[in-house]
Amino acid sequence: MTRAERARENFLQGDTCAQAVLLAFADALSADEGTLRALSRPFGGGMGRLRLICGGVSGGVMALGLFFPDLPKSALYALVQEYARRYAARFGSYLCGELLAGAGVSAGTSPEAEARTPEYYQKRPCPELVYGAAEILEELLKENGKL
Repeated sequence: MTRAERARENFLQGDTCAQAVLLAFADALSADEGTLRALSRPFGGGMGRLRLICGGVSGGVMALGLFFPDLPKSALYALVQEYARRYAARFGSYLCGELLAGAGVSAGTSPEAEARTPEYYQKRPCPELVYGAAEILEELLKENGKL
């Protein structure tokens, strides 16, 4: 199973979009899975369902920080911006609300999490978005000698 497939499967098994992406790389990170899961959990729904930066992107950004702990801040920011640029080029945006609205899904900001039903998964673009987020992240990591 590829990391992108793992990210999609993580989401389909109930993880937030941020958890889905970050945990797809857990085997290559020095932090334990429980810590990664807890750290990334509130970033689902575009950060606590505020519909800001896509949680999949946020999970990828967290991974970049963990993969490059000693990179100078400006160089790390350049990697984050390249990651976001590639994601937006592929999906049209990196904003959760825009991605959902573009798929015809309500982008409400109530803090109430939606039940994970078959209908929930069918109407959302999120499984493919986390797949893409993980795929782009893996590409960047390989280009930079981390995988």
